[in-house]
Amino acid sequence: MQSEGVLEEKFGELLPLLDERSQRLVLGAEARSRGHGGIGVVARTAGASRGRVARGAAEVAAGAAAAAAGGRVRRPGAGRPAAQVSDPGLLAALLALVEPGERGDPMSPLRWTVKSLRRLAAELGRAGHRAGRDTVAGLLHQEGFSLQGNSRTLEGARHPDRDGQFRYINELVAAFQRAGQPVVSVDAKKKELVGEYGNGGREWRPAGDPVLVRSHDFPGEGGKAIPYGVYDLTRNTGWVSVGIDHDTAAFAVESLRRWWAGRGRADYPGAGALLVTADAGGSNSYRTRAWKACLGELARDTGLEIIVCHFPPGTSKWNKIEHRLFAHITMNWRGRPLTSHEVIIETIAATTTQAGLTVHAELDPGTYPTGLAVTSDEMDALDITRHHWHGDWNYTLHPRLAPPAGAHAGAPPPAAPADRAPAWLAHPTLTGQPPAGWDQLQASLTRRPAATLASRSSANAGTRLMSPRDQLLATVLRHRWSAHHNTLAYLFGVAPSTIGSAIRQTTRDLADTGHHITAGPIKATTTAALAALIGLQDPQGPAKIE
Repeated sequence: MQSEGVLEEKFGELLPLLDERSQRLVLGAEARSRGHGGIGVVARTAGASRGRVARGAAEVAAGAAAAAAGGRVRRPGAGRPAAQVSDPGLLAALLALVEPGERGDPMSPLRWTVKSLRRLAAELGRAGHRAGRDTVAGLLHQEGFSLQGNSRTLEGARHPDRDGQFRYINELVAAFQRAGQPVVSVDAKKKELVGEYGNGGREWRPAGDPVLVRSHDFPGEGGKAIPYGVYDLTRNTGWVSVGIDHDTAAFAVESLRRWWAGRGRADYPGAGALLVTADAGGSNSYRTRAWKACLGELARDTGLEIIVCHFPPGTSKWNKIEHRLFAHITMNWRGRPLTSHEVIIETIAATTTQAGLTVHAELDPGTYPTGLAVTSDEMDALDITRHHWHGDWNYTLHPRLAPPAGAHAGAPPPAAPADRAPAWLAHPTLTGQPPAGWDQLQASLTRRPAATLASRSSANAGTRLMSPRDQLLATVLRHRWSAHHNTLAYLFGVAPSTIGSAIRQTTRDLADTGHHITAGPIKATTTAALAALIGLQDPQGPAKIE
C-alpha cells in the first residue's frame, strides 16, 4: 500500500485535472481500498474534509450508475466559501484562544483549560463565530499548529560553578584512570512495581495477542523493586542491587560494598583509592550525613580512600550511569510486565550493548529503615577531608577513625586553638587596619566566650577549633572583599560550614562592640585575587599540621 508521501504526490498531480465529482470519487475509492481508518488518511493527505471523502466512498459503494444519476458537476468556483472567507474575524479569534499562555491574552477564557477542538469550537460559537471541529482543525493545521507534548530540556537555575565542577570531575576521573584506580558512577533507578503492571514501550508479539496487565497501577502484593546501580566507567560494567525495602544511604553504600566485594576487588587488586561520582540529591546526597558516615565505615572496612564528587544540583543527566547503564536497562524491559523480582533481576542481567556493556544484578533482601539520625559525635569521628574546590561537593573519606576529644576519663583538656591562617592574610591592605588598629580590634573581642566551632584540618582528621584571630580575619575578608566561603575554607584549613558559623558569630560580636567592616573598592573572591591586592605571586594555604 502506498505511503502517505507517495499518496500526497499522486493527489497533487491527479486532482487538479478532475472536476469536483471525479475528485470526490477518486478520494472515496482510495479511502475504501485502505480499509479502517482510510477516510482519515486520505482526508489528511489530500487536504480535504472527512465528510467529502466519506461521501465519495459512499458513492463508490453505491455504484457508478447511481452516482451518475444522482450527481452533478459543480461549476468552477461554486460551493460554500471557506470559513475564514465568509467570517474574516474567525482566524484571529481562534489564534487568540490557542496562543501559548506566556504570550496570549491573560483574559483568554481557555487560559487554564484543555484546548481541545470541541472546546475551541464551542468558545468560538459563544463569541459569534460559527465553526465546527473540522473547520477548527483545518485552520490550526493551516497556521502551522500541531499536537505537542512537553519537552524535558529546562534545567532550572544554573549554578555559577557548574562548568567548573564538571572540569574538576573530568580531571579527577582522567587521573584515576591513568593510574589504574577504580572510578564508578552511582545512582538509584526509578522504583518499579512488581506484578502484572503495564510497562512503557512495545515488543514484538503475535498479532492480536498483547500481554494483559492491570488497568490501574495500584501497589499490590508484589511490593516494589529499588534498583541501585554501580557503573564502572573504565571497564564498562554495571552492578545493580535490587532492594525491596527503602532507598536509604545505608542501602546505597551497601550496594557499593557488594560491588567491591563481588567485582571491584578482583578487577582492581592493587587499588588504594576509589573515586565515586554521584548526583547531588537522593540517598547519596552531598547533604546527607548518613551517606558520609556509611562511606566512612566502608573506607575503614576496605582500606580504600574513597573520594566522592557530586554533580551540581539539576545536572543529574550528566551522570554517566544514567545513559550508559540505566537507559539500556529501560530499553531492555520495554513493553514487558515486571511480574517478579526474578524477572527484574534476569532482565537487568541480560542487558548488553554493542559497545560491550555487561551487567550483574542480584537481590538485596535487607531492611533499611528510614529516619536514622547520625549524631555530631559520629560525624566528628569520621576521617574526612574536604577538597579546596567546593568542599561540600568534593571530599575524601580516609580508612582511619579519628580519636574523639576526651576519649578517656582524666584526659587533658584540648589545647587552645592555634592561629592557622597564612600570615599574609593579615596585611593592612586586606584588613583595612594598620597593625596597631588590628591589634586593638582583636583585643576588643578577647573577652567574649571562646568559640566552639569544630573544624577539620585538610591534613589531619582531628577535631580542631578556629582561633579568635582566625575567626576575626575570616570575617573581615568576607565582608571587606566578598571572599568565597570555599576560598576561606582552603586558606584556614577548615570546612566551609565552619567558616560560615565563624562569620555569623563574629559579625554579631563586632556589632555588639560597635565595630563595622567597610567594604573594599572591588571584590576579591579567590585566593589569587586576594594575593594580587598585596602583590603576592605564590599564595599558600595553611601549613600542614602532622
